[in-house]
Amino acid sequence: MLANDLAELDRAHLIHPVMSWRDHEARGPHVLAEGRGAYLTDASGRTLLDGFSGLWCVNVGYGQDSVVKAATEQMMRLPYATGYFGYAAEPSIRLAARLAELAPGDLDHVFFTLGGSDAIDSVVRFIRFYMHAKGTPERRHVISLARGYHGSSSTGAGITALPAFHRDSDLPLPWQHHIANPYPYRNPVGPEPDAIIAASLAEFHAKVEEIGADKVAAFFCEPITGSGGIIVPPKGWLPAMREACRALGILFVADEVITGFGRTGPLFACEDEGIVPDMMTVAKGLTSGYVPMGAVLMSDAVYRTIRDGSPEGATIGHGLTYSAHPVSAAVGLAVMDLYLDGGGLLAQGQRVGAYLGRRLQAFADHPLVGEVRGRGMLQGLELVTDKAAKTKPDKALGIAGKLAAQGLEHRLIFRAFADDMIGFAPPLCCTEADIDVLCERLGATLDAVLADPAVRAAVR
Repeated sequence: MLANDLAELDRAHLIHPVMSWRDHEARGPHVLAEGRGAYLTDASGRTLLDGFSGLWCVNVGYGQDSVVKAATEQMMRLPYATGYFGYAAEPSIRLAARLAELAPGDLDHVFFTLGGSDAIDSVVRFIRFYMHAKGTPERRHVISLARGYHGSSSTGAGITALPAFHRDSDLPLPWQHHIANPYPYRNPVGPEPDAIIAASLAEFHAKVEEIGADKVAAFFCEPITGSGGIIVPPKGWLPAMREACRALGILFVADEVITGFGRTGPLFACEDEGIVPDMMTVAKGLTSGYVPMGAVLMSDAVYRTIRDGSPEGATIGHGLTYSAHPVSAAVGLAVMDLYLDGGGLLAQGQRVGAYLGRRLQAFADHPLVGEVRGRGMLQGLELVTDKAAKTKPDKALGIAGKLAAQGLEHRLIFRAFADDMIGFAPPLCCTEADIDVLCERLGATLDAVLADPAVRAAVR
């Protein structure tokens, strides 16, 4: 089928996620045809470097034969097995055991979902079960960070703190609260780590007091804020927030949907500072996006509290038809092998991530770049029109749209955030040569945006 025929069908029938429907109908889709390694080929035959791993997820790169083989063999052997009624399939059992082995601390129990959003919803359900089992059902409020992203379901979108996910959807809900993001580049207390940590702790304690210490159930955070702009908290911030939660009897939930599976260097970003959360959500890199799957990793203490606090023989009333899907689990096992065993992609991602960080730092001198930040294969650039004043570009300039268009023109895929940030999350299979191509195309993209007369006139 010709690309223009597909475009018309797309406009008429396919609803795209997180998009202006009117704008999409006018512009139409960019149809992708195939992928190999870190590169995609579109329907017109152009080859694009995918600097964003699809949607932060294709960590092992496209076209990994071992992953395709694992899915094919499992689909032929047993394409589906329900987890209800006590049934299970071997790949699902083995993947749960391997995740428990690899995860920090006592995160020994795994509930599989279809992705990150329903993993967050599952955590909320488990929090309610836990608090009832403890005899503290009044603890139902949760706190998360401004600019944080925790899915787009009707529950998770309220824990998320991005305006687009709240507009016209009656969110956040009354039991969902937010505190300021640590955001060193724009923190009112300045960039000094100790001051940022102190300010976050003070605001957290104040919010808990405002709600009532006996009513707060959990704190949600990403180790590095992803969709909110790739914001890296200062060293020591995550352990400080973890200890504050422990002291107050508040569950600490680490959302590693983006940061997990080598994206920031270690297998899980929590490992950077020795954090063991009460629950952790993962998805994306779990199967490298080849098939849908997410998971909640639950500590032994939380699991036992729910188990032992439930009435004898009572059902724990939460489940999903496709939980622990055997094909997804088989893919997950093959992907783990690529990260950790013969593939060695975790180590490659660590090496190339350090190179990516160094190469991107050179763009700090570009007239449009206010800050370059990130960790490993998760990097971001924040754009400004006045470096000294950190002035954000006027919305009328439409910087994000210009960036996306010029990136495509220069055959580079990245995330052009609506508030004028650029996000990179290349596949871990990238080589240093691929990163050189990425940076060359990024430079051309930034220069092309800067050459726009309106943008050039706004830069100070």
